Amino acid sequence: MPVDLSRSDFEALVDRALDDIPDELASLVQNVVVLVEDDAPADEPDLLGLYDGIALTERWGDGVMELPDRIFIFRKPLLAFCDTPEQLVEEVRITVVHEIAHHFGIDDDRLHELGYA
Repeated sequence: MPVDLSRSDFEALVDRALDDIPDELASLVQNVVVLVEDDAPADEPDLLGLYDGIALTERWGDGVMELPDRIFIFRKPLLAFCDTPEQLVEEVRITVVHEIAHHFGIDDDRLHELGYA
C-alpha cells in the first residue's frame, strides 16, 4: 500500500535529507536548487529524482552568471514506491543523496556500488 503524505510534510522530508548531508560536503554544492514536483516526466513516470545540470567535474570557467542546476524530487512516484513511512524517509534520503552525487559527477554505476541507486 503506498504511503500517503501531504506535500508540505513531504517537502519537510526533503529538507531533512538535505540537512543531514555533512557540512563539509554540502558546502561544495554550488549553484543548485532542489525542487519537489508531484509527478515525474511523462516519458519516465517511475523516476524518483532527476539531476538537470552540468556536473562539477565537467564545468569550465567560474560559473558566474549561470542559471542554477536543478535537482527534482518526485513526490508521487516516491509515495507509490514506499509501503511504510519509514521506508519513505529512507528512499527520500537515498534519492536526495543520489541526485547530489550526480552534481559531483558520480555516475549511476558507482552509485549502485555505494548503495545509492
